[in-house]
Parts: sequence; structure tokens; C-alpha cells
Amino acid sequence: MITIKSQREIELMRTAGRVVAEVLHVLEQAVRPGITTAELDKIAEKHIRKANCQPAFLGYQGFPASICASVNEEVVHGIPSLRKLKEGDIVSIDVGAVFQGYYGDAAATFPVGEIDEESLRLIDVTRDSLYRGIAMARSGNRLTDISHAVQEYVEQHGFSVVRDYVGHGIGNQMHEEPQVPNFGKPGRGPRLQAGMALAIEPMVNSGTWRVETLQDNWTVVTLDRKRSAHFEHTVIITDGEPVITTAL
Repeated sequence: MITIKSQREIELMRTAGRVVAEVLHVLEQAVRPGITTAELDKIAEKHIRKANCQPAFLGYQGFPASICASVNEEVVHGIPSLRKLKEGDIVSIDVGAVFQGYYGDAAATFPVGEIDEESLRLIDVTRDSLYRGIAMARSGNRLTDISHAVQEYVEQHGFSVVRDYVGHGIGNQMHEEPQVPNFGKPGRGPRLQAGMALAIEPMVNSGTWRVETLQDNWTVVTLDRKRSAHFEHTVIITDGEPVITTAL
């Protein structure tokens, strides 16, 4: 069931979202050749706790870290490790924070040093597709109006949208109903209402949309091992423009 948010809940979610946005900004500055994904995780956890929040991912269904760090062909749920980032890599970082029981959740993909033109285009298209979806997150629209906007934009640019993982409702739980696919025909699903909160998160691949999970039971990779990018914002639907709680 979709939860309609009260003004107090919205303010708590704004606080959690602002911390998530700050963490992604700090990590963007920290991403460079030679840094490990475990070091990025430590930076994130320290910032989250200093802001009087808790890391939303740490311990969630057994996940061992405060961020997901997914490199190159890794789509989502990459576990931070001693792996050093290299010049030319791309890294998708997903972050969640909890403030007084309410959640913020966002992701972004960053270049490591200089990257090739195709990877740069993949990042740009994925980021832009997120904002195409957010533009449809308006009271009166249908849920899949978001989905269709993302898919149409991505496929126009020759990339593919992951089908196996989707966005979600969010509030005093990290994952609430409804699921928010990044593909599908418009005009379907529940009608959007002011007060609904959604985490919209396109995951876009250079090649096939098909994915598989590695033996760690967390890390999802592209089936053809081509690169993937991931962007996400938490948004609250209003009677006008949606509010992005995870934007600086």
C-alpha cells in the first residue's frame, strides 16, 4: 500500500535526503584512481553518522556496508572492498540514510579520471533519463508514465534499461509499495497523488538489459559484461513540481 506522507514526515525525509545528497557530493570529490571502494564506504559512513543519521544499507538483509559501489559492468549492489579504482573506470554509488525513522535514497555514477566517450555518454543519458522520469512524477499522472519516459529516452540513445531491478516507494521503510519500473507502456498503474514518495532509479546498460548475480549473492552484473550506469533520487509528489529530497 502507498503511504501518503504528512508534513512532519516530509520534513524528516527532507533531512535524510539532504544528508544523502551531501554524501554523494563528498564521494564525487573523493573518487579518483587509486582509492578503494572500502575507503569510499568509510567516508560515507562517517558523514552519515556525523549528521545524526544511520546508514540505511548497513545490515539491511545482511548487506555488509554503508554504500553500494558498483564498478564498470557491475549494475547494482556492489560490495565495497580493497579493490582500487583505475583511470577510465566508472563507479556507481548508491547511498541511503535514516533520520528519526525516515529514509533518503539516491545514487549516481562517477567517472574515475578520464573515461572513454561511450562511458561518458552512458552516464549522461542515464542521468538525463532520471530527470525525464521525475518530470512525470506529478499528481494525476499514472505510475508508468514515469517508467515510459525513462525507457523511451534511454532507447532513443541506443542503450537498454535493466528490467530485473526497479525503483520503489519510500518513507519510514526503505522499500515500500509501489514498485517503479524503468520500462513499460504509459497510462498504467496507480494514479499518482500529492504526498506520495518514490525512489526513481534508472539502471542503464551499454549492451543487453539482461543481468546476473555473482556468487557473493549481492553484486549484479551485465550478462554481456558491458558497462552500466545508475542514477536515483527520492522524490515527493506535490500538486505542482515534484520535490527532490536528495538534491543539494
